[in-house]
Amino acid sequence: MTGPKALDTPYPSTRILSPEYRTATVGIVLTITLVAFEGMSVGVVMPAVAHELNALDLYGISFSAFLIASLFANVVAGLWSDRRGYQLPFLSGVVLFVAGMALAGAAHSAGLFLVARAVQGLGAGASIVALLVMIARVYPEALRPKVFAAVSAAWVVPAMVGPAVAGFVAVQWGWRYVFYGIIPLVVPALVMLVPALRMPTSPHEPSTGPRSRPVAMTLAATATAGGAGALLQGVDLLHERPVTGALETVAGLAFLVYGLYRLLPPKALRFARGLPTTVLMRGLFSAAFFGVNSFIPLALQEVKSFDLKLAGIALTTGALGWSAGSFLQSRREGEAYKRIRLGAGCVTVSILICVLCVVPGVTGWVAVPAWIVAGFGMGFGMTTVSVTALRQSPVNEQGANSAALSVTDMLGSALAIGVGGALVNLIGHAPDEIATGFVVISFLMAAIALAATLLAGRTR
Repeated sequence: MTGPKALDTPYPSTRILSPEYRTATVGIVLTITLVAFEGMSVGVVMPAVAHELNALDLYGISFSAFLIASLFANVVAGLWSDRRGYQLPFLSGVVLFVAGMALAGAAHSAGLFLVARAVQGLGAGASIVALLVMIARVYPEALRPKVFAAVSAAWVVPAMVGPAVAGFVAVQWGWRYVFYGIIPLVVPALVMLVPALRMPTSPHEPSTGPRSRPVAMTLAATATAGGAGALLQGVDLLHERPVTGALETVAGLAFLVYGLYRLLPPKALRFARGLPTTVLMRGLFSAAFFGVNSFIPLALQEVKSFDLKLAGIALTTGALGWSAGSFLQSRREGEAYKRIRLGAGCVTVSILICVLCVVPGVTGWVAVPAWIVAGFGMGFGMTTVSVTALRQSPVNEQGANSAALSVTDMLGSALAIGVGGALVNLIGHAPDEIATGFVVISFLMAAIALAATLLAGRTR
């Protein structure tokens, strides 16, 4: 009876707002709220950014730059957290995140804006992995589902007001002030979380496995991030320079496989049962959902003539559904793989319904109910994935496995959005062409969500 408890913290299982956890919980929620405001706001104003900087062909890459940089930071922060604790990775990530927001607001060229997005990604990636490790180290296993539910709930206020505020600010003063306006939100989050960073955590022996070697893992992270970037660039070049595009695609894929083989749990690329498939499931969820989510504002604005504020409503409803699904999973018992399967099924059906929002004669508002259900599926299924992965991880590998979760999460989103952007460039930028591209993207992402539904049983 002593084995399982060795993997948990010494605190008794009470409530996430009980005195011993209150500071950590409030600090985590405030930090996620900050990240949520960035995600909801940037998604709404990206079409305006693309038009002003004359970079509509870089629409997908601007998201992917953020995600690929996050992927690299995930690994470094995970190693750092396992060896030295999660405090410094978190604080370093916040500093980089703020610097990236300032650079984005000041950008006057597409190139500088992409650099700014990459800096933001480095900061967000380090911060999120550090928070995952903090949840694993500070809270006992019984409380972790409730913590993840609170994390999802932190998206509610940004989801309700973020798109509307971002649209209003962009219309009144310009999109740059959307980035500048997020910077002051860092202060209250840090003030609340600094005391929590001093909380005692469970003692553990450092990992000695192959994923604990800093040099090897940093090289693997570099190969993965570089491979993903080369792969996306190669795919984007295929229609203009087929030979160059094909060579870059193959080289990128080779580096990607090399890096993932070393970053992920053993046998993950073969979808072995248990932790390997659980980690990969996070990537499938993210690819399917965000591969469509990122193009909804573009489709609604260009095809259905929605303005910035109206186009953001679909993103709002998705986040609200996500929060509801995450809350419900924290209240349910039963086998985790069934919850994961249900969540993936909801995402599959919702994506197929969302296709109707660009069909002539059908109102674009059909995206709203569809994305509520998609968000619910993400909250219900993806949160279960995170809880399950931490439960399957020894304490001295929680940093590596938290990083692996974030790697598949960011990589799935980056590849899906990047491929979606390449499809939009290939098909064209006229309204009817964007509608066609959105349909193609949606069917591709629905196939990924269906694969997650079928593979959910292997997480057992």
